[in-house]
Amino acid sequence: MTKPMPRPDAFDAEDAVIEAIAARDRYALDDFVRRHQGWVRGVVFGVLGRPNAVDDVVQQVWTSVWERVGELRDPRAWRPWLYRLARNAAVDAGRELTRRRKFSRVLQNEFGSRGQATRPESAAMESEAQRVVLDAIAGLPALYREPFVLRHVNGWSYQQIADLMEMPVDSVETRLVRARRMLRESLQGKV
Repeated sequence: MTKPMPRPDAFDAEDAVIEAIAARDRYALDDFVRRHQGWVRGVVFGVLGRPNAVDDVVQQVWTSVWERVGELRDPRAWRPWLYRLARNAAVDAGRELTRRRKFSRVLQNEFGSRGQATRPESAAMESEAQRVVLDAIAGLPALYREPFVLRHVNGWSYQQIADLMEMPVDSVETRLVRARRMLRESLQGKV
């Protein structure tokens, strides 16, 4: 078992920024977004597993922060609050994407459309290896993908992930071990 890392002091200093956002200071929100955009994107990708949908969902998250910051009673609890906003927005977007896909299949079956859709994320990838790795990560079950992205993309400690996902550190460690094993098996011979 790894020794838990202390939380960065930067997160403790956010109280004043959260209060400024609640007071409708757009500059404070811009600064907050700049500092935390990476991990919010990681949470959204961890839930959705679809790189092409991340930008829209992240934009919705920041809009929700602006609209709902008044609901946050304790500014020190901003991190789990923001995590829940991001995770819930991603889950909702995933449901919507699934619903649209089913509707699209029904229309194709009904009207016989055989047009091939192009995948925007494929065109945006810089290399085939990146695409293969991203697809493998996206293919992980959400149960394992979320902690994997938080740890390996965002660089969070096991303790930070455990606190955020409200689970024991041992569970985080187990999920990460399983995620890595699944990725190794998925990528074997592809990269």
